[in-house]
Amino acid sequence: MAEELEEKIELPGDWKRTGYCGLLSKSDKEAEVILYGWVNRKRDLGKLIFIDLRDREGIVQLVIKSESGKIFKKAKTLKNEYVIAIKGKVVEREEKLKNPEMPTGDVEVEVENLKILNTSEAPPFLIDEKSEVNEELRLKYRYLDLRKTKYQTNLKLRHKMSIELRNFFNEEGFLEIETPFLTKSTPEGARDYLVPSRIYPGRFFALPQSPQIFKQILMISGFDKYFQLVRCFRDEDLRADRQPEFTQIDVEMSFPEEEDIFSLIERLMKRLFNKASYEIEIPFKKLSYTEAMDKYGSDKPDLRIPYEIVELTEEFKDSNINFLREKINRGNKVKGLKFEDKIILSRKNLDEINEQTKSLGGSGIFWIKRENGDVKSSLKLDTNFIEKLFKKTGENISYLLGICEENEKGLKILGELRNYMGKKYMDLKKDDFRLAWIKDFPLFVWSDEENKIVSNHHPFTSPKYEDLDLLEREPLRVKARAYDLVLNGVEIGGGSIRIHNSELQKRIFKVLGLTDAEMEQKFGFLIEALKYGAPPHGGIALGFDRIVMILAGEDSIREVIAFPKTTSSLCLMTDSPSLVKENQLKELGLKIIK
Repeated sequence: MAEELEEKIELPGDWKRTGYCGLLSKSDKEAEVILYGWVNRKRDLGKLIFIDLRDREGIVQLVIKSESGKIFKKAKTLKNEYVIAIKGKVVEREEKLKNPEMPTGDVEVEVENLKILNTSEAPPFLIDEKSEVNEELRLKYRYLDLRKTKYQTNLKLRHKMSIELRNFFNEEGFLEIETPFLTKSTPEGARDYLVPSRIYPGRFFALPQSPQIFKQILMISGFDKYFQLVRCFRDEDLRADRQPEFTQIDVEMSFPEEEDIFSLIERLMKRLFNKASYEIEIPFKKLSYTEAMDKYGSDKPDLRIPYEIVELTEEFKDSNINFLREKINRGNKVKGLKFEDKIILSRKNLDEINEQTKSLGGSGIFWIKRENGDVKSSLKLDTNFIEKLFKKTGENISYLLGICEENEKGLKILGELRNYMGKKYMDLKKDDFRLAWIKDFPLFVWSDEENKIVSNHHPFTSPKYEDLDLLEREPLRVKARAYDLVLNGVEIGGGSIRIHNSELQKRIFKVLGLTDAEMEQKFGFLIEALKYGAPPHGGIALGFDRIVMILAGEDSIREVIAFPKTTSSLCLMTDSPSLVKENQLKELGLKIIK
C-alpha cells in the first residue's frame, strides 16, 4: 500500500507555477505554462481526456492526448478534487469549440507532463455552484465549500475592500492603532464573552464588543485621527446579518462636527463602491430620526421603495366612519401608506395585505384605490371626502392603505408593510444603492425588558446641548448627537459626537440609574481620563461584513466570512464550543453547575 501511494503521490520538485488557471487568455497563445490546481471535472473520450483545472482565479480546460503514453494513463486515474500540477502549452481553441460562458473559453492547455500531488476521497457534496447543499453540511465541510467560485470571489472582494480602506485612511492622515482584546466587562449593551483569569481566580476579562472606550482614550492621548479594522465580539442571538464575532471599521477624530464625519465616510464609501465597480453619488440624503419614522415608519428606511406614510387623523376625525372616530377619540392616529405608481392590486391582494397587517400586530387596513378616474374603497366614503383626502395625499395617488393605531405602533406597522409591499410588488435591484444618514436620535429609550431608561446607542453619546436642561426632568425628550448610515434598509454604521466632559458623563450615568460606586467600578478609569484635557471628539463604526455582503450581492454575512458560525452560534467544522477537561476548569477556579 505504501509503495502504491508513493507511485501515486509526487512532489512539485523544481516546477514553479507560471500563473493562475483562470487568468489565461488568447494573449498567452503558444506560451509554455506550469499550473497547479484541483480537478474540477474529467471527461474521458477514449483517445482524448479533457480536465477542467480549478484554482482561486477560475478554471481552464486541459487536453491530454493518447499519444502522450504514461501521462495519458496517469490522467485516466484522476478523480474530482485530486491536486495536480501540469506542464503544457496554451493553444487557441477552434472557433466552434470556444466557450463564451468561461473567461478562459478561447483557449485550452495541451498537457505535456503531469504530476499528482495528492488524491482526494469523494467529497460529501459537489464543488459546484449550481448544486443545492444543506447549510449545516456546507459549514461542517467549510474548507470544501470555500473552493466554490462564489466564495473565492467574495473573499477576494473582502481583501480588496480592506486594502482600499486602509489606503484611504492613510491618505486622510489617520493612524491604525490596535486596541486590546482582553479588557474589562462593561455589560451595558449586549452580553459580553467572558474570559476567566488563571492568575487571578474569580476575576474575568471580557472580549470587546467594540473598542469604544479605548478609541476615546486615544483622543485624550493626542492621536487625533484613529482607525482600525477590528474584530469585535457579542454574545447575542443571531440573524442573517449578525455573528458572535464580526469585523468593523472603527473611526474616531478629535475636534469634529457631525458634517466632518459625514463627509469623511461618504468619500470612503465612494472609494469602496468604486473598487467593486459601482458608482454612487455623494453627499448622501440626510433625515432626522423623527422625519424617517413619520415618513417611512423606520429608522433604517429602504429608499428604493417610493411609498410614503401620510398623517390623516385630522381628515378622519369628522368623517362618517364611526369606528375610526371612536378610535381617534381614544387617542389613536389614522395614517396611510400612499402609492403613486401604477401597481394593480386585486381584491385577493388587498386581503393578503390586510392579513399581513394583522400578523404585524395591527387591527387591519382600510383601502382606497383610484383607477381610470373611478374610486373604490373598503369604507363607505362620500365623493367630496375622498377628493379632500386625495388633495392632502397628492393628486397622483393610485392607492391609499390606511390604519388606525397608537402613533408609534402605527408607524412601525406601516414601516413593515412598506417593506413587504416593496419586496412583493417592486423589482428591487440589489445594485441600486440608496444611502442615507439618519440623525438626531433620542438619547434614551424606555426598555420594557429591563423596566428602565437605557441608552439608545451607548452611554458615551453626547446629548444636544440645547436639551441639557431636560436631562434629569424629561430624559426621553433629549436628542442625541448620534447618526446612523443606512443602505437599502440595512444599518451599516452608527456613531456619535462623544461626551468629553467628566461631569456631563456622570450626569448621563446617573440618569441611567448607576450609583457612584457602580460608576467608579465600571467606568472610573474613563471618568478620570476625561478630567485631563479631553478634546471634543466623535466617530463611527461601520459593519465591514455587512458592506462586503451588500457589494457581493449576498443576503447573509455568512457568505462573505471565511469561517462563520451557524445561527445558533456553533462552529460545525471544529465542533465548538466544546467541553474542556476537569483539570482546566480547576486551574481557573471554575465549576460547571448543571
